Amino acid sequence: MELIHGTTQKASKLAPEDFITDMPDIIITNILDRLPIQDAMRTSILARNWRFRWTLLSQLVFDRDFFDLLETQDEDNPFIVISRIILRLKGAIVKFDLTIDDLLHYEYLTNEDINNLILILSRKGIRDLTIMNWRGIQLEFPTHLFSRLELKHLKLRNFYFNMPPTFHGFPNLLSLDLYVDFKKKFELGEFFTRCPLVENLAMDDLWEMEKVKLDGIAKLENLKALSLRFNDLDDDETTSSGTIFELLNSLPKLEELELDFEECQLTKGGANKSLSTVFPSLKVLKLSRISLDNGVMFSFAFELIRSCPNLLFLQISAYNWVSWLFLHNADSPPQIDDDIIWPLRLRRVLFQCLKGSENELRLIEFLLACSPFLDKIEICFRSGLTSDEKLMFTSELLKFQQVSPVAAIELF
Repeated sequence: MELIHGTTQKASKLAPEDFITDMPDIIITNILDRLPIQDAMRTSILARNWRFRWTLLSQLVFDRDFFDLLETQDEDNPFIVISRIILRLKGAIVKFDLTIDDLLHYEYLTNEDINNLILILSRKGIRDLTIMNWRGIQLEFPTHLFSRLELKHLKLRNFYFNMPPTFHGFPNLLSLDLYVDFKKKFELGEFFTRCPLVENLAMDDLWEMEKVKLDGIAKLENLKALSLRFNDLDDDETTSSGTIFELLNSLPKLEELELDFEECQLTKGGANKSLSTVFPSLKVLKLSRISLDNGVMFSFAFELIRSCPNLLFLQISAYNWVSWLFLHNADSPPQIDDDIIWPLRLRRVLFQCLKGSENELRLIEFLLACSPFLDKIEICFRSGLTSDEKLMFTSELLKFQQVSPVAAIELF
C-alpha cells in the first residue's frame, strides 16, 4: 500500500495543474471584460469547459472593429446580433458601450432597435451606459432607461428626450455626458435637479446656456468637473462672460473646467465679474477654440485665470478663424497692471495653434510673471507659420522675465 501510495503521490506531482480552468468566475470575468467582445467570445474554442465562459461578461463594448467583423459575415441586422449576445449573458451588465457611425451597415438602426436594446439592458442592471450616435438622424431615447435608479454613468449623443411624468431622477448618477435635445426645453433644468450627486458634466452645443444656468447646472452642488461647448452663431441667443462667471460662482467644488468656444459670440452682457471673485477649488482649466485676438474673449480668459489662484494646469487652444463676429466684438483687451498681479500655483501650461499675436504674447508674459512654481510652458505653433514668424515670436519670448527659477519653454 505504501508503494502504491508513493507512486500515486509522485504521479500527482508530475501532473500539470490547470490554473486557468480552476480560476474563480470573478477572475475569469475580470479577464474577459478586458478583451474586445469578439475575442472574448472566441475563448469558447479553448476547451470544452470554456465553451460558455464568455457568458460571464459584465462589460460590453461594440465598436467599429466589431461591426466590421459582422459585415464580413453578411449579418443582415447587427443590432439583432447584439440583442442575442446580451440575452445569453448570465449576470448583470455593468457597462455597455455602443458607437454608431454613418457606415452602410448601420442603415438598419431605428428607434425600434434602440428601444429593444434599452429594454433588455434595463433588465440587466446597467450602471454605465454609452451610446454614441454619429449618424445624421436623431433618435428618440426610450423611456425604459428612466426607471433605472442604479445608473451611475450616462453618455449619449444625438438623441432627444421626452421625460416621462413618473421620472423622479437618477439618485446614484455620478457622471453625465450629453449631446441631446429635450422635447420641452425646461425639462433640461428639471433633469439636472433630479440628479443631485452628479460630479462630472459634459454638454455639447450648449446653445441654451442662458436658460439653464441658474435652475439647471447651478443646482449641481457636487459638480467637480464641467465641460461645455458653446455654438450660438445659428441662434439669436449669445453667451455672455458674466453669465459664465455667475455659473462658476454657484459651483464651489469645481476642480476641472473645460470651455469650448467654437463659433461662439461671447459678449460682456450679464452679471459683472467682481475683482474679488475667486475660484479656489479650480485646478485644471482648458479653453478650446478661443480667439485671443478678440478683446472680449481675451479679457474673459485673463480674468478667469487671474481668479484661480490654485490653478495647476492651463491649456489654451487658440482659434484664429476671422469673421465679422470677432471684428464686431474686437473691444480693446484690458491692460495688465503690475499692481493687480498676484502669485498663481501653475505648474504646467500648454498653448496650441498660436500665431504670435500681441495678445498671445501678453498672456504668456503675464503667466511667466506671476507663476513662481511653473515647471513648463509648451507652445505649439499653428500650421502654416513661417520660420521668420516663429523666430520673431521666440525673440519676444526671450525678453520676458519669469519668477520661476526652473520654468522651461518648449516650442513645437
